[in-house]
Amino acid sequence: MSEILRVENLTHIYGIGTPFEKTAIDDVTISVEKGEFLGIIGHTGSGKSTLIQHLNGLLKPTSGKVFVAGKDIWQDPKEIRNACFKVGLVFQYPEYQLFEETVFKDIAFGPRNMGLSEDETESRVIEAVDFVGLSHDELKKSPFEISGGEKRRVAIAGIIAMRPDVLILDEPTAGLDPYGRDEILSHLIEYHESRGTTVMLVTHNMEDMARTVSRAIVINQAKVMMSGTPEQVFARADELFEVGLTVPQITRVFVELKNKGVDIGRPIYTVESAKEAILQRKGGGMGAS
Repeated sequence: MSEILRVENLTHIYGIGTPFEKTAIDDVTISVEKGEFLGIIGHTGSGKSTLIQHLNGLLKPTSGKVFVAGKDIWQDPKEIRNACFKVGLVFQYPEYQLFEETVFKDIAFGPRNMGLSEDETESRVIEAVDFVGLSHDELKKSPFEISGGEKRRVAIAGIIAMRPDVLILDEPTAGLDPYGRDEILSHLIEYHESRGTTVMLVTHNMEDMARTVSRAIVINQAKVMMSGTPEQVFARADELFEVGLTVPQITRVFVELKNKGVDIGRPIYTVESAKEAILQRKGGGMGAS
């Protein structure tokens, strides 16, 4: 894989020179590979939302550099516009940003802003609607007449329709019921697998993180605390607990089992991995007597 995003020694300070001065990101360096499904973990105020807003030029670094497809986006003003199209960012509660008369027009806004023809725009709208699992019948409706989960999918479709190289989602399942959350995640996984687009998922929901990403970065107090596969990250549960973060419920169960003397021998972070580990333990003759 080749590198699609990189930030080098990125620092962002809000309110410089005022009593409210705050360092939101402090000397952070990370890279993201093309086609990767990356998770960003961090509690409220950790700096993760500030970090992702640098990746398409919404925020300018106080210091440090941001590269998209190998180009420093702040070296040439033209690269800022390019970054906006190459890196699509879906904000938390994006349904509150819907504003057009119909669902179709809302999804078509981005492609039209790119200067695409009406035929190409319509083709992209239909493709995006299919990816997020919306009915074509919804396209003629007002975005204010559909459910909350459908609004969320319309907002995501609006970014997908621009066919960004990188799709970033900030808490895409926040406020949804379990069914709505599962639907959003399954469509994102399908989109990632079928298109090979780089996807970055920012979430507080550790179950979502465990089920979807191939690598996770933990942000704490404006710095990168750890990075690795979900198994590697959740294996450091005690460190996550110390900084006020949590782990998937199934991981907590097996941490408690380990504390009581029942050690499975490897980190558990999904129900599927728990089932596999228990069956292996039982098959190996190590089950309860």
